[in-house]
Formats: sequence, structure tokens, C-alpha cells
Amino acid sequence: MISVAVVADDLLLPQRLGGGLARDSRLRMALTVPSVQALLAREEEPADVVLLDLLLSDGSDPVDNVRRLATGGRGVLVVSTLADSQEIEAVYGAGARGCLPKASDLATMAHAIGDVAADQPVQGREFVPAPRVGQGPHPLRLSRQERGLLLGYVSGLTLGAAARRIGIRPSTAKKYLERIKAKYQAGGRPTYTKLDLAARVREDGLPCLREMAG
Repeated sequence: MISVAVVADDLLLPQRLGGGLARDSRLRMALTVPSVQALLAREEEPADVVLLDLLLSDGSDPVDNVRRLATGGRGVLVVSTLADSQEIEAVYGAGARGCLPKASDLATMAHAIGDVAADQPVQGREFVPAPRVGQGPHPLRLSRQERGLLLGYVSGLTLGAAARRIGIRPSTAKKYLERIKAKYQAGGRPTYTKLDLAARVREDGLPCLREMAG
């Protein structure tokens, strides 16, 4: 039986995974915690596979989180909407064995968990492969907070909800959003609406982004 831990503070993800994956007789749901630090403090023994959300509210570095988990012998499967091509390259370099969108169906996730536990390449149509160095789009240079706000916003959150997700005030979020638009404008890519922002995000290569119109 494969032991599985979930590190995510988005309540919907642990609830969906805990309820759905627990019905798979091959899997044992060990722990669901909001941070890597909490997992390391509470686990009695390392889980075979850890499902890790990259953007956690404790502000921890995603690459460092992957490295800490992988160093302990755990198979790390990233499950996130908030990852760009450069970040994916970095988390693979830190030891992640696969990356799936949060919107992946439970059967795909269960299959990927099995692949990771067996130290096999993750297979499946939703799997995001490791990018080849030097290829692919290069995202606009944004601060971590700007990027977190942008990706949350274009994934379907309201601006206020996206602001709370990264721990800033709505008024600050509005300033960040205008700054992001100005950066795109300066780069020759006019951006005025939420749909424009979603288009820019796609152009910048965010393969784990769950796109939502609006």
C-alpha cells in the first residue's frame, strides 16, 4: 500500500483528494497539513508520495519545499494551478517527480501517485513534463507577490480573494495589478482586462494554470 501525504492550505484540494483517493485500495492517506514544516513535525515516518501545492500561505519557497521533501526520500508530486515554466524547471531540479494541474481527475492523480511510488516516469495526458533548458517561453519578470496575485486572479478568484491568498490588502492588490499591466505595456503587449491578463499568462507559458473565463 502506498502512503500519501497532502501539503496544501487550499481546503478544497485536501477535501477532494482525501475523500476521493481514500477509496482507492492501493493508497493510504497518511496526513493532510498546510505546510511542509507541519508535515515534518507531525509525520511518524516519511510518506511514500507527497502531493505538494506550490503556493502556500506561509510564504515558504516552493523549490526549497520540494528539496526538503525529496531529500527525505519522499516522492514529490506537485499538484498546483500556480506554476510557470521557469518554476517547473526549478522544482524538477530540486527533486520533484511530476506535476499535475489541481483540476486533474482523481483517476489521473491516483495513476500518477502509483508511478511516483514506483519511481517510474509519470504518464498521462495532463502530466506536465520537465521543460528542456533554453526552450519555451520566458515569463515577464514579476515579483513573487505580483505573480501570485496574477495567477490567482486569472485562475478565477476575485481580486480581493487573490489578495487574501497571498496575504496583502485589496488596495495593495489594485496597485500590483496596475503595475503588472504597466510591465506588459512596456514590453509591447497591451493588457487592459482580465481576459487580456489570461492571454498574457498563456503566452508566458504557465502549463499548470487552470484557465477560467471571466
